[in-house]
Amino acid sequence: MAAAAAALAAADPPPAMSQAAGAGGTTARRDFYWLRSFLAGGIAGCCAKTTVAPLDRVKVLLQAHNHHYKHLGMTAVICTYPLDMVRVRLAFQVKGEHTYTGIIHAFRTIYAKEGGFLGFYRGLMPTILGMAPYAGVSFFTFGTLKSVGLSYAPTLLGRPSSDNPNVLVLKTHINLLCGGVAGAIAQTISYPFDVTRRRMQLGTVLPEFEKCLTMWETMKYVYGQHGIRKGLYRGLSLNYIRCIPSQAVAFTTYELMKQFFHLN
Repeated sequence: MAAAAAALAAADPPPAMSQAAGAGGTTARRDFYWLRSFLAGGIAGCCAKTTVAPLDRVKVLLQAHNHHYKHLGMTAVICTYPLDMVRVRLAFQVKGEHTYTGIIHAFRTIYAKEGGFLGFYRGLMPTILGMAPYAGVSFFTFGTLKSVGLSYAPTLLGRPSSDNPNVLVLKTHINLLCGGVAGAIAQTISYPFDVTRRRMQLGTVLPEFEKCLTMWETMKYVYGQHGIRKGLYRGLSLNYIRCIPSQAVAFTTYELMKQFFHLN
């Protein structure tokens, strides 16, 4: 989420430079536009991740069909992927079934028993392939809803920006609504990749890991054993509870940070 929020910040172009003479103060503020934009996206991502962190563990258990929980209905990614791998392995553990005693032990075990450094990158392909539709659809949906809302109902849905009264921004509760809708649509489209990634990340923890060595093998196995609704989309309803507030908070925080850092 933090990476997605930072990507949103990077994708948001700076406003055109003022052509009026004597605009030194405005120009000075824009000297660090990209830094301020990056900070706004980073803060938004952190707030969103903190909001839904407890649900992340439940989602992992559900996606991997942990039998204890049957009752529950690009550069940055590559660099941090081993940490995500270990986090998923530790999150999957339940009382009485501790394969790993801690973070260091998990790193050592995966390195020794699962092919060295390559073992930390199981599931990277579905992760990368799933990022494009998720990020693209969420940003496009939010941008479209924002544009349409401000175009057709500016008085009802919008208000002047605190850093630039000439620019209309969505009201906070409308921002939350648009962000949540964008997150729900994007998650629905990319969710099978997320399930596949988690299955591959769990690796030897699962008894059927030899049937889930590649992305296509994993998708084929999950679909063959559990179908679409209970396989490729297992846990989606719970993930809505996670991703909708996460994206709502991320987009809303980013819009507020844009005003705080004078980016409008």
